[in-house]
Amino acid sequence: MQLMSLLRSSPRSSSNYSRHFDIPETETSEHVGGAMLPIFLNNLQNSNNYERDLVEVTLQLDNNSFVLCSVKPSPDHKIQIEEENSPRKFSYWLRSPEKDDQNQTREMKLKVVRNKSSTERALGGLRFISKTSGECDSNNDIWGKVERRFNALAKDGLLTREDFGECIGMGDSKEFAVGVFDALVRRRRQKMARISKAELHDFWLQISDQSFHARLEIFFDMADSNGDGRITKEEVQELIMVSASANKLSKLKENAGEYACLIMEELDPEDVGYIELWQLETLLLQRDNYMSYSRPLSTTSVDWSPNIGTSNANNIVKKASRALKCLVLDNWHRGSIILLWFLTMIGLFTWKFMQYRQMEAFQVMGYCLATAKGAAETLKFNMALILLPVCRNMLTRLRSTRARILIPFDDNINFHKIIAHAIAVGIILHATNHLACDFPHLVNSSPEKFALVASDFDKLKPSYISLLTGVEGITGISMVILMTIAFILATRRFRRSVLKLPPPLNLLTGFNAFWYSHHLLALVYILLLLHGTFLFFVHKWYQKTTWMYISIPLILYIAERTLRTWRSEDYAVKILKVSVLPGDVLSLIMSKPAGFKYKSGQYIFLQCPTISSFEWHPFSITSAPGDDYLSVYIRIVGDWTKELKMVFTEIPVCVVGRAKFKEHENVDQRGCLPRLLVDGPYGAPAQEYQNYDVLLLVGLGIGATPFISILKDLLNNTRAHENVDSNTETSASDDSWTSFASSSSASSVKKKSQRTRSAHFYWVTREPGSLEWFKGVMNEVAEMDHKGQIEMHNYLTSVYEEGDARSTLITMLQALNHAKHGVDILSGTRVRTHFARPKWTEVFKRIALKHPYSTVGVFYCGMPVLAKELKKLSQELTYKTSTRFEFHKEYF
Repeated sequence: MQLMSLLRSSPRSSSNYSRHFDIPETETSEHVGGAMLPIFLNNLQNSNNYERDLVEVTLQLDNNSFVLCSVKPSPDHKIQIEEENSPRKFSYWLRSPEKDDQNQTREMKLKVVRNKSSTERALGGLRFISKTSGECDSNNDIWGKVERRFNALAKDGLLTREDFGECIGMGDSKEFAVGVFDALVRRRRQKMARISKAELHDFWLQISDQSFHARLEIFFDMADSNGDGRITKEEVQELIMVSASANKLSKLKENAGEYACLIMEELDPEDVGYIELWQLETLLLQRDNYMSYSRPLSTTSVDWSPNIGTSNANNIVKKASRALKCLVLDNWHRGSIILLWFLTMIGLFTWKFMQYRQMEAFQVMGYCLATAKGAAETLKFNMALILLPVCRNMLTRLRSTRARILIPFDDNINFHKIIAHAIAVGIILHATNHLACDFPHLVNSSPEKFALVASDFDKLKPSYISLLTGVEGITGISMVILMTIAFILATRRFRRSVLKLPPPLNLLTGFNAFWYSHHLLALVYILLLLHGTFLFFVHKWYQKTTWMYISIPLILYIAERTLRTWRSEDYAVKILKVSVLPGDVLSLIMSKPAGFKYKSGQYIFLQCPTISSFEWHPFSITSAPGDDYLSVYIRIVGDWTKELKMVFTEIPVCVVGRAKFKEHENVDQRGCLPRLLVDGPYGAPAQEYQNYDVLLLVGLGIGATPFISILKDLLNNTRAHENVDSNTETSASDDSWTSFASSSSASSVKKKSQRTRSAHFYWVTREPGSLEWFKGVMNEVAEMDHKGQIEMHNYLTSVYEEGDARSTLITMLQALNHAKHGVDILSGTRVRTHFARPKWTEVFKRIALKHPYSTVGVFYCGMPVLAKELKKLSQELTYKTSTRFEFHKEYF
């Protein structure tokens, strides 16, 4: 029976090729593959009777028959293959029949145990047809699309090998598609570079086969380039390189030889020089077992039910009720502030409208005058109020008070924009009623009516031109022009350079145009004071209320800017290290100014006088409050950041390399580095992370920077509290985080327990090189987090999702390397990298089940599109589970 099994798995001589294996059909829970396979194989090799269990069987094979040449004891454990011209001769080492029962048990254990659960998991993998192309369509619909592409690409009714990938939907992975094409051609025992539509359909049926084993055979044949039914190390290496190219993983491609050896070491412990299909299947089906040996930094220990909280999902009334509750809960403080502001404007407008309605001037100019003056009153109020949301120092201090319960400080910029829109509406009402209504009424009024207001114009009826050229007219028109310029250049299309203009008009787009045009508003406030002083129909000083509205906010704002200027000069920092990281990111490590205190999650403004003495740009602080230095990560995306990189990298003292956090030995002491000024710190939503039991930190690309400081601070605080409670000192360490402990006194540790007990960090990036940014940080988290307080997840969206055939081998390598060495092959850290995008619904449900009756702070930094999804999930899961989620979006 064993001999026939071997023959069935030997090289095929028929064109209708298929493989068969003696696999036990009974269900069992015993898994012998996975991370324990090397241990099991070693136990077999060390067995006392192992040497006597093998015999050499030499067969001579012809096209349709074979001849048994000899059977003799084996001198060693290797399989020998002697190939002659014709016929071929094979020598296999087989089990001795005397030990048949014992050895058959061992052989069965070495093969894949296909129970129901492992088969179901496997069926989700090895897809040659991506989900995006076939998730909602039937197989016939997808074939219709393939057929249409064939008609467009085929020449003379034949599709070339190079166009095969584009035709089946693998246009972005042509090298991998060529490998699939060659494997399918080899299975037909043919050599061809072009195929007909019928042949394409046959290929299509094979790659779209829902059988996992059928897809596995295609994958095996891709690696088996010579078609002998065995995969050598060189063939494994070639397949790794093809998979790496398809996923744009250049680093993995460079180390393909090393990882090929890893696979052969795992699947070929006896060093016979090749692996077969069942061994590859073992590795695929036992991937989850390998992952169970990985450190739980990127895995969760709680299973969840996909039906959580959906018992009344179809009840429309309850759905509407839940949505209303979510809306009220999430926006009550915003709504209350907006409502109070809106009612205040209505009150001011009504009061001023009724006041002018009782004046004699109303008889001359009518409702136009009353409407213009009512709008003017709201303008004075809003011109004062709009300054407060941008007083950053004041807001930073207020964030730490109980005022944060009532005032949504996270929305200060949004409120600033809303007020700006209200000002625009007020300007239109005020200016239009003056210019188009009450001025013409005054100019064209009868002598009897003009006599009612003649005293305000020195008994002379003014002309329309004289009204425009007076103090009121000139200041008013000037303010409208300046504010129009500032408002237009502050819109997203101009500020983000979405609008593409030809030179020199392109200077009107971008951040610089927004920044400088906003400073025109300083002149607007001067004109506003003049405009409010020279008023018609108002003569008493206390009735001229413009200065009353804007004086206090204006003083606060002037004090704010003065403080920034003074502090930035005092906070000039010394550059300790400059690192250029993959993905065009600049890492700066600076000296920490004396007296500079901040919280994790806050940000600072940086100015480089070498570039510009006026431009300040915000960046999140990535160092922890206890560190003796400041660090920021800067993505090179705009003119200022490009110039900053040029300034720091075109000097000989620049250190280019991977970012680390305590390499200050090579600090340039000559002071020849460009000067850098710091302004801050300023408050951000994440600075209050300690108010939550559990944290969910989500960063997209460079958006992970605000949370690096939180992760470090969370671990530092935990360790400090443990040391205070146990009255022990932190042992010295060489890593960059624990080194700060010597400079942080134990007296600074508060003796109250820390509320935050767990954190889940999700970092999503599309560039493999960006995984290098925080490599040191993640390794240090893995080293310091002895209690499993932090769960870290890296997601690389440029790699095809797990289960796609193009990423299958990478997934296998990742699982194997993690199990054997505890290191991820993509990030080089102990944190496993996932492929594609996270399934956020599953993430939220898993956290809800893991942390019931807890308050979870969801902090997000990235694109606005995902923010809406996370905010919605936070609201839904708050009412579907016992866990409360509170969503916050970071600025930078």
